[in-house]
Amino acid sequence: MKFRLFRILTIILSFFFLTGFVPILSFVGPGVTALTSGNIYKASAQFIINQRIERETGKNSFTLIKETLVVETDKQIKINSFDEDLRQLVETRIKMTRQKLDNQNLQKLLKKRIEVTRSILNLNNSTQ
Repeated sequence: MKFRLFRILTIILSFFFLTGFVPILSFVGPGVTALTSGNIYKASAQFIINQRIERETGKNSFTLIKETLVVETDKQIKINSFDEDLRQLVETRIKMTRQKLDNQNLQKLLKKRIEVTRSILNLNNSTQ
């Protein structure tokens, strides 16, 4: 007897969930709210607000929030991408400038060493 009741209940539940009978879920949310909080006014307000959002936008509240979050994260990704590009550009410019300064310092050092070497060897006075 229990197995038969379990089988019938399983078939009925699978019918609701596997056939795309989604409107049952719009009653489940407020029903759970009413049962857990005991506040019928809160549950009915939630149901009315969900219905109003669906009428205005054509989407349920979950889909609307999900799409809004996706748009916001896309904006953040674009901003972060711009920041990353700018950072890389600045870093390459800094590296190029450091290399130029190092070359200039190396040339100055080389000139100074040549002068010191000439002065030591007293090559400035001699003619070749």
